[in-house]
Amino acid sequence: MTTEQAWDVLARVADPEIPVVSVTELGIVREVAASGQAVQVVVTPTYSGCPATEAIERSIVDALRDAGAADVRVETRLAPPWTTDWITPEAQEKLRRYGIAPPGGGAAAAGKERPIGFVARVECPLCGSANTERLSAFGATACKALYRCRDCREPFEHFKPI
Repeated sequence: MTTEQAWDVLARVADPEIPVVSVTELGIVREVAASGQAVQVVVTPTYSGCPATEAIERSIVDALRDAGAADVRVETRLAPPWTTDWITPEAQEKLRRYGIAPPGGGAAAAGKERPIGFVARVECPLCGSANTERLSAFGATACKALYRCRDCREPFEHFKPI
C-alpha cells in the first residue's frame, strides 16, 4: 500500500459523531506514511478528552486492514492542538447541509482583535438567517453549542470555533 492509497482509504472513514464528514476532512488525520504492508497514521483529536477518539482510531485501523495493510499503527499527537481551522471548506459545507452551523473563524480568525470565545454571528444552517440565539453552551457533544433560529424557529447545533 502506498501513502496515497492510505490517504484515499482514510478519506472514506466517517467521523463517528458526524457521519457526513470524514476524519481527513475534519483535519484529525495529520500524517500518513505507508511502506509495503505497514501504515503509520498520526491523529490529533478535536480535544484531549474527546470520547470518540478510541472509535476513530479503531475505524482507521479497521479500514486500513480491510484495504490490505497488515501492520497499522496509530499515534495520537496532542501538539499542536487541533483547531477548527483544519476543517476543509468541503467539510464545512457538508456540516451546513447536515444541519450543523460550521465553525466559521477559528483560531486564526480569532487573533488578537477578538477575545477568546468570541463568536461572530452564527447563521442558521437551515434557512441562512443570522437572527439566531444561543440556547446552551453545549449541544449533543462538547464541541458543539445549541442554537435556535428566530426566523424559522428551528433549533440547530453550531460547531464551536477553536
